[in-house]
Amino acid sequence: MPQDAYTLRFVAEELDAMLAGGKVNKIVQPSRDEINILLYAGGKTRRLLLNTNASLARACVSEAPRTAPDVAPNFCMLLRKHLSGAVLTRVRQEGFERILSFAFDCAGEFTRAERILYAEIMGKYSNLVLTENGVILGALKVSSLQENFKRVLFPGVKYAFPEKQDKADPSDKPALCARLAAFGGGDIAEFLFSNLSGLALPTCRIIAREVFAGRGEPLGDKAAYWADRVHDFIFSKEISPAVERDEKGAAKDFHARFAGGEPYPSVNAAADAYYTERESARTFSEQKRKLESLLVSRRKKEEKKLALLAERELSCADMEKNRIFGELITANIYALRKGMEGCELVNYYDENAASVKIPLDKTLSPAQNAQKYYKKYNKQKRTLDAVAAQKKDAEADLDYTRSMLSALARAENALDLSEIAEELRGAGLLPPEKKKGAKQTPAVPFRTFVFGKFTVFAGRNNVQNDRLLRAAAPNDVWLHTQKYHSSHVLIRTEGRKVPESVLLAAAEICAFFSDAKEGGKVPVDWCERRFVKKPSGARAGFVTYTDFQTMLVEPRRHADAEQ
Repeated sequence: MPQDAYTLRFVAEELDAMLAGGKVNKIVQPSRDEINILLYAGGKTRRLLLNTNASLARACVSEAPRTAPDVAPNFCMLLRKHLSGAVLTRVRQEGFERILSFAFDCAGEFTRAERILYAEIMGKYSNLVLTENGVILGALKVSSLQENFKRVLFPGVKYAFPEKQDKADPSDKPALCARLAAFGGGDIAEFLFSNLSGLALPTCRIIAREVFAGRGEPLGDKAAYWADRVHDFIFSKEISPAVERDEKGAAKDFHARFAGGEPYPSVNAAADAYYTERESARTFSEQKRKLESLLVSRRKKEEKKLALLAERELSCADMEKNRIFGELITANIYALRKGMEGCELVNYYDENAASVKIPLDKTLSPAQNAQKYYKKYNKQKRTLDAVAAQKKDAEADLDYTRSMLSALARAENALDLSEIAEELRGAGLLPPEKKKGAKQTPAVPFRTFVFGKFTVFAGRNNVQNDRLLRAAAPNDVWLHTQKYHSSHVLIRTEGRKVPESVLLAAAEICAFFSDAKEGGKVPVDWCERRFVKKPSGARAGFVTYTDFQTMLVEPRRHADAEQ
C-alpha cells in the first residue's frame, strides 16, 4: 500500500528515534527515483532509503543492498555538496500530510546552516526537495512555471507545500464530524477514502472493519460519536505492524496496524520487507521479460531461416529428374537434331520402361541440351549439400534456443536468471557484463532435495546441467525427460542401491522442471551416469545416453532442502 499520512506518522517517529543525531557519511543515487543516505547513528551505519517511484514511493531504513552508478547524477551531487558531514537533527511529519521533513545541521568551515530535505511520498507525484531558509536549493524532479503554474519546484524559488485536496483533515474533529454526518449509507471505507485526507484505501478498510465493524447504514445524529472513534483510531499510538500475504505466500500489502499477517517489530521493518520483496519480484519480472524477448526474437529468426532453407530444398525436388533427362538425351543423341522443341524417349530407369516427354531448347544442339540438364542437376546437388549442412546447424541453433527458453520458463528467482544471462553472454547473445575489478561471481548452487539418506540435484539451466554431469560419479543415477527439454537431475548414490521411492521422487522433480510439466504423466529416462556422454564440441546441456529405462510420472515440485 502507499505510505499514507496515517502510516507515515509512525514511520517519522521511528526514523527520528533511529536516526536523530546521526552523521551523514555517504550519499548515493542507485536509480533515477531513489536516494540513499548513509548515516552513522546509534553506534552503527544505517541506510536511509528515499524512493519516489510511483508504485514504490517510501521512506525507510533499509538493509537491502544497493549498487551505486559509476557517475553520480546531478541531484545526488547537490546533496553531497550540501549535506556531506551534516548531522540529522530531527525527522517529522508535516501536519497530517504525506510529507516527511529531514532537518540537517550543516556546519562548514566558516558557515553553519539548517537545511531541510522534504520527502513527498505521493505516488506518481512523489519528490525530494532540498531547502535552506525556505528556499529551494534543488529537487529530484524539477518543474518550472511553464510546466506547472500552480507549484514551481526550481532552485531559488520559495518552497510551498502541495495544494490541499478537497477533503477533511482527520485531526480537525468538527470537519471530520461534518463529513461523517453526510454519509448516506453504503461502503464506509470508500466514503472515508473519498472524504478524508491522508488515508489510503487499505487504511480506510481497516478503519471500517475495526471501528465500524462493517456497518453501512447512515450515521445521522451519531456522527459526533463515530468521529471521536475514527479520530482516536487514527491518532492512537497503538501499532501491530505486519505484512499481509496472499494465498501463495507473496507479499500483498503492509500495515501499521493489522490483525493477522506476518508480524514485524516496527512499521519501518514491515515496510522495508514488503517493498524489498516487491522490488525484487519486479526486477525479476523485468529481467526475465528482457531475456525472453531476446530468445523469442532469436527463435523467430531461426524458424524463418529454416523455412527459407526448406524452400531452397523444395526447389531442388526435380534434381534426379534433370539427371535422368540428361542421361536419356545422351543415350539417344543419334536420334535427335538441333531445332527440336522436345522429344519422347523410353525411360530405362523406370521399371515399366514407360516413355517420358523431355522439353528441349531448339536453339541448342542435343549435346548442349544434355549438358544443360546436367548443369542444372549439379547446381541443385551442390545446393542440397549446402542446405543440408546449414539446416543441421539451424536446427541445432533452434533446439538450443528452445532449451534456453525452457530453462527461462522454469526460472523462479534471480539466482535462476543469473546463470542463464551468463550463458547467453558466453554464446555472444548478450554483451559482456561490466565488472569492477577481477572478482569472480560465485557459482549458483543446484536445486537440492533430500530423501532419506539420498541427495537429489537438479540443474537450473544448460550450464548447470553440464556442471552437474561433471560433478557426478559413474554410478550416480542421471534422469532426463524423454523428447522434452528439462533439467538434468542426478541422484547421488555413493555406491548404494537407489530405492524405488527416491527414484520416483527424482523423476517427478525432473518432470516438474520440464516443458511437459502441464501435460499429465511424463516419460522420464534414467540410467547410470557412466552411460551419459557429452559429445566433443556440443552445446551446453546437450548429451547422448544409452542403457536407459523409462518411467511415467506425474510432475511434482517437492520441497527444496535447506541450503
